[in-house]
Amino acid sequence: MKINIRPGDTLWYYSRIFMIPLPLIIDSNPGLDFSNLKAGQEIQIPGFMSQSYTVKRGDSFWRLATARNISLDALLLLNQTINPSSLQIGQTIFLPARVISPSRRRDVKYDSALLMSDIQALKNQFPFIQVRTIGRSVEGKPIQEIKLGKGTKKVHLNGSFHANEWITTPILMALLNTFLLSLTNSQSIRGIVTMPLYQSVDLSIVPMVNPDGVDLVLNGPPPGLREELIAMNKGSTDFSGWKANIRGVDLNNQFPANWEIEKERKEPKSPAPRDYPGDAPLTEPEANVMAALAGSSQFDRLLAFHTQGKEFYWGYEGLEPPESKVLAAEFERVSGYKAIQFIDSHAGYKDWFIQDFRKPGFTIELGYGVNPLPLSQFNEIYEEVLGIFLASLYI
Repeated sequence: MKINIRPGDTLWYYSRIFMIPLPLIIDSNPGLDFSNLKAGQEIQIPGFMSQSYTVKRGDSFWRLATARNISLDALLLLNQTINPSSLQIGQTIFLPARVISPSRRRDVKYDSALLMSDIQALKNQFPFIQVRTIGRSVEGKPIQEIKLGKGTKKVHLNGSFHANEWITTPILMALLNTFLLSLTNSQSIRGIVTMPLYQSVDLSIVPMVNPDGVDLVLNGPPPGLREELIAMNKGSTDFSGWKANIRGVDLNNQFPANWEIEKERKEPKSPAPRDYPGDAPLTEPEANVMAALAGSSQFDRLLAFHTQGKEFYWGYEGLEPPESKVLAAEFERVSGYKAIQFIDSHAGYKDWFIQDFRKPGFTIELGYGVNPLPLSQFNEIYEEVLGIFLASLYI
């Protein structure tokens, strides 16, 4: 919500009348000189939306503020050009409305267009988050990173490496929305106060690594590639089981962590709906983007969300640090998912991350069943993984 500064106002005062932590207001207004605020400057108040309201008989600013449990001065601040003592029936004014629940459902088919819209909606409501395009897919679709927090502990989460595991994206966005609401409403999550986490953690989320693949699964092939993709899909027009990117390369078999072993033993020797690791490591733009992100960001821990199995993998070739075992035990405790240290698999993102950075990396297999998991599992998966999400931040 945008407001204009009045003479003598301070950000601390806005924090008090809107009951929003001051650091969130500061972080929502990058580039503002807080030591030299000027009357008329526009600033953003996170966690609020401005709603138009038509004045009715008997309305006054005091009655409207009291009925909605908002500060009278917050109402005056949003209507600086209106004389509060001479309201007219039918007149339009604006009310500050606190955001207390998610603005949209996420247990729906969730393609890249819906993700882009959702990210913008969250950015409007919670302008202290940072959003940037870190690269583009084969088809030129943006791969976006969401960042928030002011701490030194760097935590990264990602989803939808595999196209038919797209449910991981709305799960991640739901977890993020819960965290943002807890910050602006000063409410704990499962007894955990979240503002200290915001102050101690630098959180990075890439909710959809493989937008082309997700859109293929949910919307079918783009016109220019229809025949080629149907041929690659063995003549079928049912793309619900497609895991790869739009070029038929499995993005989670693309990383230089014993890639040669996977190349040798994987059955597809050419582009396919699943399991083909490519002609070499990091040939695909989506994999390159994720490798570059890890290299530049130097994350302290990494969680890659996949489906299915209600288990997670936390080791690689004995290269994982002792901290990984501690985190794995807590993840297992709070989720009920089974912790598995080693599996006979290579060339994955978490494998490469552990190998190259010697930091904790996890592949989290959400839910149970046949991919793509049905949306009927959404709420259950969300509740199971919420504990892992929180533990990744507070431990």
